[in-house]
Amino acid sequence: MSSDENARDAYADIIDLPHHRAENRRHMSLYDRAAQFAAFKALSGYEDMIDESGRYTQSRPELSDYELELLDRETALLSARMENGEKPEVTVTYFVPDPFKSGGSIQSIRARIKEIDSVFRCMTLYGSDDTEDKKTDPIVISLDDITGINA
Repeated sequence: MSSDENARDAYADIIDLPHHRAENRRHMSLYDRAAQFAAFKALSGYEDMIDESGRYTQSRPELSDYELELLDRETALLSARMENGEKPEVTVTYFVPDPFKSGGSIQSIRARIKEIDSVFRCMTLYGSDDTEDKKTDPIVISLDDITGINA
C-alpha cells in the first residue's frame, strides 16, 4: 500500500470537502499568499550601505594662489571676449561634490559659454552644441569649483 493511499484513508472524511472561503474577507491572491513564505532579510539595505561605503570619491583639489590667479585671468579674458559678442567654446574642468558622502568627482565638459556672472561667481554653459537650443537646460558651474579652463 502506498503512502498516498494511507493519506487518503486518514483524511477520507475531509478530503473531498469544498475549500472554505470567509464571507467577510476578500480572497487572497496567489502572489500575496506566496509573499508570506518569501525569504526574510533582517538586514535589508545592508548590502547597499556596504556598496556605498566602498564607492570611491576624490577629495576637492586645493589650488595654489598662482593657479587661482591664472583662472581669474582666464575668466576675465573670456568675459571680455563675450562683451565683444563672442560665444567662446571652452573645456571646463570642475569639482562636483558627492551628495551622499565627503569628496566628489572631477569632471570636464566642452561647451560654449552663455554667461559669466562675477557677482554670483558662476559660469553658465549652453547645454548643447547649438547655442540657441532652448530644449536643453544650461549647465551652471560655480567659479569656486572650477579647477581648469582651456579655451
